[in-house]
Amino acid sequence: MIKKKIILDCDPGHDDAVAIMLAIANNEIDLLGITCVGGNATLENTKLNALKICSLINREDIPIYAGADKPIVYDLVTAEHVHGKSGLDTDGDPITLDKNHKIQDLHAVDFIIKTCKDSDVPIYLCPTGPLTNIALSLKKDPSIKDKIKEIIFMGGAALCLGNITPSAEFNIYVDPHAANIVLNSGIAVTMMGLDVTHKVNVNDSIINSIKSNNNKASIFFADLMNFYSRFHRDLYKSNESPLHDPCVIAYLFNHKLFQGKKVHVQVEEKSELTRGETVVDWLGVKKLQPNCNVITEADSETFFKILKNELSKLN
Repeated sequence: MIKKKIILDCDPGHDDAVAIMLAIANNEIDLLGITCVGGNATLENTKLNALKICSLINREDIPIYAGADKPIVYDLVTAEHVHGKSGLDTDGDPITLDKNHKIQDLHAVDFIIKTCKDSDVPIYLCPTGPLTNIALSLKKDPSIKDKIKEIIFMGGAALCLGNITPSAEFNIYVDPHAANIVLNSGIAVTMMGLDVTHKVNVNDSIINSIKSNNNKASIFFADLMNFYSRFHRDLYKSNESPLHDPCVIAYLFNHKLFQGKKVHVQVEEKSELTRGETVVDWLGVKKLQPNCNVITEADSETFFKILKNELSKLN
């Protein structure tokens, strides 16, 4: 079996943590490195959180790189209201880091460029935070486009409401300019937006089922979800919470879980009212060339069965 080579670009983040663990666990994925960006929390916190996640599951061998600490144009907006001050707050025991487990010296953008150029096969870029690192890589060295098989990102809202403003999803709102660079790059792009992630909902039954694996990763998953769910249950007046970022990884190794449509997507960059809105021409009324595979449906039941099984493989 030929594994899919990926770079996971993230801003951990509770759901990013689950995406990291899923990528590490899956046998069809070769995780070349983790690149961090300012998003759910400041870059200082997101890179520390990535170290903590890999340390918890004894995978200090996976290199972690720090990238952009702010969007291309705007000041950084974080999601402390969802993820806590650290970006990875839980009620569980704190994670102790080995003093030798550190962020790599190379900047995330340079790692992405070097990895793309050095790879013998095209690689997958999997951003689960603002798209700043990906956009800056494409701007710095446009030649890497030919070495990228696909960009699968978590972000946007095609046919549904936003979650940071009435019309915008958080990752795209934080750096709309970066999103447009990615969407207009000519690379194959898949959008795992709120339309689909709000159909992959975690609840107490799922949390307890995965926790019953009784390994560190699964217990950590339960700790993450118990904290993360509080905000969503209050906002949506529901006992379920959308599990956004792992959808990117699940799509990578099991397309059959998801359904969508290739359409044209552009992002509003400047409006005070609709900054970050993903303007999706679902009906093709503007007759523009489709530039994005927008996912809207998911087999949630099978997704969580797979997630439970994958997390059971870890420490």
